[in-house]
Amino acid sequence: MRRALLIACLALAASRAAALPEEIRPRGTLRLAVNATYAPMEYRDPETNTLKGLDIDLAAEMAKRLGVGIAWSEVPFAELILSLQSGRSDFVISGISDRASRRDKADFIDYLTTGAQFFVLAGSPAQVPADLCGKRIGTTRSTSFPAQIEEWSAKTCATAGRPPAIVAPGENSIDVRNQLKQGRIDAAVQGSETLPYAQGLEAGRYRVVGAPFTNGYQGIMVRKEDAALRETLTATLRAMIADGTYGTILARYGLSANAVPEPLLNASDQ
Repeated sequence: MRRALLIACLALAASRAAALPEEIRPRGTLRLAVNATYAPMEYRDPETNTLKGLDIDLAAEMAKRLGVGIAWSEVPFAELILSLQSGRSDFVISGISDRASRRDKADFIDYLTTGAQFFVLAGSPAQVPADLCGKRIGTTRSTSFPAQIEEWSAKTCATAGRPPAIVAPGENSIDVRNQLKQGRIDAAVQGSETLPYAQGLEAGRYRVVGAPFTNGYQGIMVRKEDAALRETLTATLRAMIADGTYGTILARYGLSANAVPEPLLNASDQ
């Protein structure tokens, strides 16, 4: 019985590996780009300087099950989509949100819930999101957050007869948090999944304001023409959810509440 089960498992693993594109199988390595400034999704461990994070662990487990390694390259967030379109990356798993505007040339395998979240320094007088109308709000310039802040402002601040929020773009989440600590901005926006880590890293420094003001998903971004790879990654992720490995990885980073029950395809309505 055990031998039959082992053979079945090996056959399943082989079939999944065989579904990898021809250019990947011979080299035996996935080429993946990452922007390692978005803890706990992806970051450099301050003690070892090695790549760490939920996305890093998910990708490593998927690669292991597919029988290949990973060659990571670090790029600015703005270059992640370009790395996929140019073929330098086989797919992207790096804290990137599933957005309708990004689906013209790529599909998203959604694997984590997310939402844009306001936060301030602990001593800020802001108590509710509307208190941020007319204030300078920092966020990473190359993400969907600047547009989402403007949409929130147009709806919330205009309705209340208050001045609009002022978007202050930064290079990445680390830069934005530094600007907040320096008093150059009044508040900031990051994905809700990143703030527990930031608050734990600098205890008592930050305070969230209100609930996330958007709802969406983070996804694995795959080129439209790479349907076979998309299906292989989806099947692998589905197996990881079913056997509990996915849940274990999310729990490792305190993000069990952000889990999805199964992989979703282009599910965000943003």
